[in-house]
Amino acid sequence: NISQLMATEILINVTPPETRVALIENGVLQELFIERNHHRGLVGNLYKGRVCRVLPGMQAAFVDIGLDRAAFLHASDIARPFECHEEEKDKKELNINALLQEGQDIIVQVIKDPLGTKGARLTTQLSIPSRYTVLIAGTCCAGISQKVEEEAERLRLKDIITRYVDSVENCGFIVRTAAEGVSEEALVTDMNFLHRLWQSLTEKILRAQARTLIHEDLPLLYRILRDMS
Repeated sequence: NISQLMATEILINVTPPETRVALIENGVLQELFIERNHHRGLVGNLYKGRVCRVLPGMQAAFVDIGLDRAAFLHASDIARPFECHEEEKDKKELNINALLQEGQDIIVQVIKDPLGTKGARLTTQLSIPSRYTVLIAGTCCAGISQKVEEEAERLRLKDIITRYVDSVENCGFIVRTAAEGVSEEALVTDMNFLHRLWQSLTEKILRAQARTLIHEDLPLLYRILRDMS
């Protein structure tokens, strides 16, 4: 529908100090993103961290990922073997003492930037997005975005992604909304890219010391082109 396509605009302004992106719907500003080139956000970045303190009373831990302040990891954000993001997790079973120990090295991903005196918020539920799919490390899940509503299309996408997940090890995939109507060849190409990237990151993780950046997400401009175009 041409009128629907024209109703949404993405305005991008790139200058040496910063990049600004505005999402406009029907002439009204919906979201504004600003990224300063000298101080990029950390959300999406993967680190090899080291647990520096476990807090049983808070069911959480502080993890040193090489920043000025230790980052925060709650027990509910710790992945368990073959856990799929779409499944309901039983919070009552979580016990931080059974999940982490001081001095332990773990791979974490930033889900919230540091703010004021608070360090970054972390998860061990690692995910890496591409245009059509998101790789979920350490799972066997094959999920579809809830925004894909047509049942026939959901079944088609589910069949493609399930066959791919069955052919690889130690990673699952979630199909993004942008994949609706996309050919199987394009989806498989997208998943192949993410799978090769994860294999290279796995090798890097084995060699890396603690407090090391393993993978940095794209700058704002390219994230917008990947996620919103």
